[in-house]
Amino acid sequence: MEIEEQLFHSYALKSGEEVATFYLARVSTTEHTMLGDKMSKVRVLVGTKKGAFILTSDGKREKWDVSGPHFAGWEMYHLKGSPVDPDRIYASQTSGWFGQIIQRSDDGGKTWHQPGTPPGEQKTPEGGPKGESNKFAYDTKAAPLTTHQWYDGTQHPWEFKRVWHLEPSLTDPGTVYAGVEDAAIFRSTDGGTSWHELPGLRGHGTGPKWQPGAGGMCLHTIILDPSNPNRMWIAISAAGAFRTDDGGKSWKPINRGLRSQYIPDPNAEIGHCVHHIAMNPKRPGVLFMQKHWDVMRSDDAGDNWKEVSGNLPTDFGFVIDVHSHEPETIYVLPIKSDGEHFVHEGKLRVFRSKTGGNDWEPLTKGLPQKDCYVNVLRDAMSVDTLDKCGIYFGTTGGQVYCSPDAGDSWNPIVRDLPAVLSVEAQTLA
Repeated sequence: MEIEEQLFHSYALKSGEEVATFYLARVSTTEHTMLGDKMSKVRVLVGTKKGAFILTSDGKREKWDVSGPHFAGWEMYHLKGSPVDPDRIYASQTSGWFGQIIQRSDDGGKTWHQPGTPPGEQKTPEGGPKGESNKFAYDTKAAPLTTHQWYDGTQHPWEFKRVWHLEPSLTDPGTVYAGVEDAAIFRSTDGGTSWHELPGLRGHGTGPKWQPGAGGMCLHTIILDPSNPNRMWIAISAAGAFRTDDGGKSWKPINRGLRSQYIPDPNAEIGHCVHHIAMNPKRPGVLFMQKHWDVMRSDDAGDNWKEVSGNLPTDFGFVIDVHSHEPETIYVLPIKSDGEHFVHEGKLRVFRSKTGGNDWEPLTKGLPQKDCYVNVLRDAMSVDTLDKCGIYFGTTGGQVYCSPDAGDSWNPIVRDLPAVLSVEAQTLA
C-alpha cells in the first residue's frame, strides 16, 4: 500500500482531482476483495461409507483443513447445516448392525450429540449406540398406508431402513425434514428429538403402486420454496416427483413429460426413477432433474417437464445442480449407463450448460482424463454462494473436488476418503 500511496500523490499533483478519485476507487475495490477473501469462509460437509468429514477454507478456497472421520466406520448418508444457524448441523448415521441414528452439532461439527439422549447415556449396556432419536414410525392411521409394490409386483409392507436426506427449515433451526427408505417424509420441530410423518404423501392414492428401484425405495430429494413456506418438492426412486402446496397435508405427482423405457406405461403418472432435482432459490419453480436416463427441465413448478439432454455424451447420471447466481447455468456429471456406473470413456468430466440445458460444454481442467472409473452419487454435488460460485463434488473413489471459478478449473481437496455419499457446501460470513 505504501508504493500505491506514493503513486497516488504523484498523479494527483499532475492531473488533479479526477485521477485521485479514480485511484481511491481502485484501492477501495482491492481492499474489499482482500477483506472478502479473509472474512468469508466455506465449510464442506462430506458423508462417506465409513464416516463424516468436514472441510474448511477461506474465500480463496486454495488451502483446506480436514476434520474427521466423525462416526468412523458408520455410513453417513447425509449431513446438512441450517440456513438460519449454520453451526447447527444435522447428520444421518446408519449401520446394518445398529440401525439409524440422528446426530446433531450446535458448534459447526466440533462436537455432536444424539437429540433426545442425555449426555452420558449415548450407549446401551451392550456398548452400542442408544439411538433415542431413531423414532421414525410410519403413521398407520390414514389409509392406504399398509403396503407398496415389491419387485415382483406383489404387495409388500412399508419397512423403515434409513434416512437418506435431511433438509433443515429455511426459517427455524429447530425444524428439519427427513426423507427415508421405504419412501416417506418426516418432520421434526424440536431439533431432531422427535419425528412425525407427513402421511399425506404416502396416503394420497398412488402409494400402493410405488416400487423400489435398484437402490431401494428412497425419498432422496427435498426442496423447500423460499417464496412460499407451504410449497415443497420431493423425489422418490422409483416413484417419481411430487409437490405439496399446503405444507405437506396433500401432495400431487408432477411427472408429466417424463418418459421411462422399462415401465409398462411409459407415460405413467408414477413409477419414474428420478435421481435428483435441483433449483436455484432465487428462481423458485424452475426445476432441473437428472432422471435415470434424461436431463429434464420444468418452468412451471413441475407441472410439465421437457428434455434438455442436448449434446451430452450420455444422459444417464445421478447429480445435478444450479449455479448460485446464474439460474440458467446448470451442472451434470454423465455416467456411462445404468449397467456400468462409472464415468463415460474413463474421463471425469463435469458438463455445464449456460443456457438452461441442451447446449453443454465439458469442464475438464484439473480432472483425470484417462483410466478413471468412479461414480458420483445423487447427493454428492453442491455449490457455495461466494461471488465466484464454487462447485464441489465427491466420488466413490474417495476424492472431493472443488472449482473456485464456477467449473472452469478443478482441484482435489482430498483424494483418499472412503466412498463419498453426500457433499454439502456452507458459505459462512
